[in-house]
Amino acid sequence: MLDHTALEALITHCHAQGTSFIADEIYHGLQYEGRAISALEVSDDIYVINSFSKYFSMTGWRVGWMIVPEDHIRHVERIAQNMFICAPHASQVAAIAALDAREELDANLRTYAENRKLMTESLPTIGFGNFAPADGAFYIYCDVSDYTEDSVAFAKEILEKANVAVTPGLDFDPRRGAQTVRFSYARSTEDIREGLKRLAAFMATR
Repeated sequence: MLDHTALEALITHCHAQGTSFIADEIYHGLQYEGRAISALEVSDDIYVINSFSKYFSMTGWRVGWMIVPEDHIRHVERIAQNMFICAPHASQVAAIAALDAREELDANLRTYAENRKLMTESLPTIGFGNFAPADGAFYIYCDVSDYTEDSVAFAKEILEKANVAVTPGLDFDPRRGAQTVRFSYARSTEDIREGLKRLAAFMATR
């Protein structure tokens, strides 16, 4: 999560050296304190990628949008037309309906917020306390270097012994990911409570 000042500094630096700025804002709408700042609030000379996947709960439907500088629209259209014609009709209809589902979507956000609170309070007591604040989305990215140098093997052990699925950090960081794992809390609160209970039992045996 970057505030306006940090985004402005980053975009200004990129523009000064002729580097294009691409903002991935797919998780916008899933924040817990304050408001997520769009890069478009800083500059129009940038690219913004967004999607219905996260806040709109349409993961897998493959519907999204891209905002580009006006003089690059045709370039992007040429690339896009060689990759796909358009989003499937059913996906488009579902996306239109999702735009009017704010009450349901905000209820999801409240569940994520409850799960986030539960996990940020419980994980340190289990032994997973080395993580950055989960300001947005629905993940906690945790340093597990006290327990392993192989996050893939560690995640596999947790799955086999605790029946809890966590994601090894190597999926996101090929250099330091062997010492990190990612926990998701995009489930029901009941599922999160059960997962934490199983994790606690697993860690008690190590």
